[in-house]
Order: sequence, then structure tokens, then C-alpha cells
Amino acid sequence: MSLMSCFNKFKNLSVLIGFLYFSFSVKAGSYEDFFKAVQFDNVRVVQALLQRGFDPNTVNSEGVPALMLAVREPSLKVAELLATHPSTLTEVRNEKDESVLMLASLKGYLALVQKLVDNDADVNKTGWTPLHYAASAGHVPVIVHLLEHSAYIDAESPNGTTPLMMAAMYGSPEAVKHLIQAGADLTIKNQLGLTALDFAIRGERLNAKELIETGLARLAIRQKP
Repeated sequence: MSLMSCFNKFKNLSVLIGFLYFSFSVKAGSYEDFFKAVQFDNVRVVQALLQRGFDPNTVNSEGVPALMLAVREPSLKVAELLATHPSTLTEVRNEKDESVLMLASLKGYLALVQKLVDNDADVNKTGWTPLHYAASAGHVPVIVHLLEHSAYIDAESPNGTTPLMMAAMYGSPEAVKHLIQAGADLTIKNQLGLTALDFAIRGERLNAKELIETGLARLAIRQKP
């Protein structure tokens, strides 16, 4: 092999190494820029990176997907952008098996909830559901939206607790009222034998207690022969 051939091969190898190093540096820089933008809700930077092909499902150094991180911060503009991206996997879960839709429902982020549902987030995931979370925080607009998109109103948690029970003990009278009017079953008992009325009593929620008692009285009248 001639000296010139060796030189050319070395030159080509150097070019290749340089290209790979440049590509790695760009990707590394993009990674850092992406998660910094997620943290500070910089939607412009995130959008620019996505347009350049950055994967919206990238996880941070702790293994947390960008969409989950954006909701946790919260960085709502970025979260809504990621939720609408066609490549985003909306059914990511945290270590407690909470989905992004559950967390958005708990916080009452209606616009984000709408976008997540539109992008196939699971309204009726097994176990605790987004409706449980919305009910426990008393977010009626979110409850309405979830029910309009086929959320099961009497969904049972692993211990048999329903959204109405959560609303009765932790939510608001408005949430309890809406769930009752939407047809929630007032007579269901969880694995401890507790009904929604029991939850209201234990939580010392007088308004919820009165609403449930009124609902039960009306149910008794309807069931009379």
C-alpha cells in the first residue's frame, strides 16, 4: 500500500470520527437544552427541537419522560405541546402507577386533560383512574370532560373505592352533586364495607352528606312498589 493511500484512508477516518463526534455533541447539547426548556416551560425551544426531530418521549437522567416532568413542574405550555405531538406516548406512568392524565386531572388542568384525551390517553386505566383523581380534588370541569369521553362513573380502585366516595370525603359539594346527577351509584360499598355516605361522614363533609342522603331518599322513593 502506497504512502498516499494510507494518508487518504487516515484522512477519511479522521473525517468520520469528526462527524461522529460532532453528531454526538449536537445530540448531547440538544438533550440538555430540551430538558432545561421543559423545566422552565420554554415552549419555543421545545418546539424547535421537536421540529428538528428530537424524540418527545426522551427521558431525563432519572428516567422520567418529558411529558411527566412537564406536568410535575408544572410547565403547562410545554406539557400541552407535548400532549398534542403525534409521536408522544401519553400513557406513561410514574412509580406509583399514576398516568399523566391522572396528575393533570388531580390538578384541574382542563386544557391539558382535553389534549391528552384527544391523543389517546387512557380515561379508564385499571385501578385508580383519572376520574378518581378529579373527584378527590373537586374539579367539576375535568369530571364533566372525562364523563363526556366515556369515563366509567363507578370505577373501582384496587380497594373498591369509587370516584363518588373520593369526592364525598376529599372533594367539593359541587363534585358530589355532579356525580350524583350523572348517575353515580350511591349504594356501592368498598372492600371495607363503606359507602359514599360513610366517606362523607368520616370526612365530616356536611354538604356532601346532605347531598348523598337526599339522593338516597329519592332512590328509595323510586324503588317503592
